[in-house]
Formats: sequence, structure tokens, C-alpha cells
Amino acid sequence: MKRLIALMVLAIIIAANFYGAKASNLQREDLSRKLIRFHVIANSDSEEDQELKLKVRDAILVDLTPKFEKVKDVKDSERIIKQSIEEIKKVAEEVICREGKNYDVKVAYGTFDFPTRYYGTITLPAGNYNALKVVIGNGEGKNWWCVIFPPLCFIDVTHGFTDTQTAEEVAKYLSQDEMKLIEKEKPKVKFKIVEIIEEYYNKFKVAWKAP
Repeated sequence: MKRLIALMVLAIIIAANFYGAKASNLQREDLSRKLIRFHVIANSDSEEDQELKLKVRDAILVDLTPKFEKVKDVKDSERIIKQSIEEIKKVAEEVICREGKNYDVKVAYGTFDFPTRYYGTITLPAGNYNALKVVIGNGEGKNWWCVIFPPLCFIDVTHGFTDTQTAEEVAKYLSQDEMKLIEKEKPKVKFKIVEIIEEYYNKFKVAWKAP
């Protein structure tokens, strides 16, 4: 009887984890559709190429800032970016030429895979996100990224955002559940989850060995 109860408890835990993970994945998909990232990849990791990357970034943001001043939603942002691809490429090429380099530049807007990234007080889970991607030369150097919608890039680079301001700005465009998904978890919460799993696992082992 104890073994049967243990099996039932284990089945409930597995089912709860499965549906919980499924719900979390759906939330992440919704989240990725509401954000647009800006990604600039340097030619190499040399100090010169890394500085060039930041100069290209700054020039592009200066060019896009007036266009994003009255952006209302993600669709509006997508439209502006797609219409500005050639202009963005030209801006990047001008900076590169001015700095005495002859690197090619690739500019694209699409869906790209990103690892987990931290931005102020928020955490963007790993997954596919829409992004404006600028690759300089060989694209083998460290990258720089930010969130272009909600329009955090423009304020962060020019004035700087406090952690609280970053969260407040993002919250204007996301639901409460989505905000909970991207808020940084405190270590003690993670440890508590581990403790709960271990507790159930130990109970299961004891019940299984019982006659």
C-alpha cells in the first residue's frame, strides 16, 4: 500500500512538473514575441575592434532614436527596423570607413537563438527572440546587446537606467505573469525548490523500501 501511495505521489509530481514546464514554455514564447533585441557582433576581440563595435552601436542608436520616439508597440518597432535596414547598414559602413577599416557589414532582422541574459534587474530566458543583428567583418568578437523594444537601448546608452527604472519600463509592455518570469530569482528560492524535491525523493525511497 505504501508503495502504491509513493508511486501515486511520484506520478503527481511528474505531471505537475510537465504541465508547469509546458506553461512556462508558452509564457516564454509569448515573451519573445513582445521583445526585440539589438545585437552587434565585433570583427574580433582585439581592443581596436571592440571599440569599433561600440562606435557602430552608438551611431546606429543615434540614427534610430528619433524614429523610436513615438513607437507604440512591437509591430510598430518591427516596421521601423525593416524599413531602416539599408540605412542602418550605411550608417555602420560610414563609421567603419571613418575609422580606417574596410570590414563588410551584415545587417538583418529576424529570429535568432539567445542564451540566458541579464539586463539590470531582469533576466531574459534562453530562447528565440526577434532581433536586429549587425555583424562587423568576420563577426568573431564579443557581442554587445540590449533591448530595442521596449526602447531600453536608447535611454541606457545616453542617460543610463537604474535597475528599478529598467523594470518599470519593461512592465509597461508585459503582463504580470511575464514580469514574474523575467525577474531574477533569489538564490534562496532556488535552494527551497531543491529542498522540496529532495524531501519528496527521500520519502519515496523510504516508502518503496517499506514492506
